Amino acid sequence: TGAQDSDDNCAPSRFSSQWANTDFCNSSIDFDTVLRGASRDGIPAVDNPVMETVTEAQTWLVEQSPVIAVEIDGDARAYPQAILMWHEIANDEIAGVPVAVTFCPLCNSSIVFDRRNGEQILSFGVSGMLRNSDMVMFDRETESWWQQFTGQGIVGELNEELLDIIPSQVIGFAQFAERYPDGLVMSRATGASRSYGVNPYTGL
Repeated sequence: TGAQDSDDNCAPSRFSSQWANTDFCNSSIDFDTVLRGASRDGIPAVDNPVMETVTEAQTWLVEQSPVIAVEIDGDARAYPQAILMWHEIANDEIAGVPVAVTFCPLCNSSIVFDRRNGEQILSFGVSGMLRNSDMVMFDRETESWWQQFTGQGIVGELNEELLDIIPSQVIGFAQFAERYPDGLVMSRATGASRSYGVNPYTGL
């Protein structure tokens, strides 16, 4: 369970104020490996992202713009990294499958997960923590922590649970448009105003 400067509920004091509902007694990591980079939800995940057509996306994406491409049962969608750079997680549903499209800008890992854990459908947010330079996600249902690079629960009620990975590709927008002309693209109209296309991590 790792080193802990904790009270009776095992919560390390530097985390307890924002994570009162997280079961820190159930963990599989050394808390000394966790760095706090931002506040909880300080990087806002996108829920039910607004989608647009390929033609509409061509007004702002260029051919080389990297997108995370996912296709499930003929439903193809592209999630531009220019948007995910600022949000890191998009909770969506593709062909009836609840998915979390994730992107960690610091380690450049783009992974799509099935949000189902047994009978439970999880919704993910950005914890603001890093472990091994990789984003730590959390689910809003149990406030358990998850390692983005592996999709494994690392702290909380769902510690050591493992999310299913959904096949995806990082390709240029032009490749997506050619392969899936009727596909959908996550729009900049996410409800949060950001400087999409600008890297906020330059110099880090």
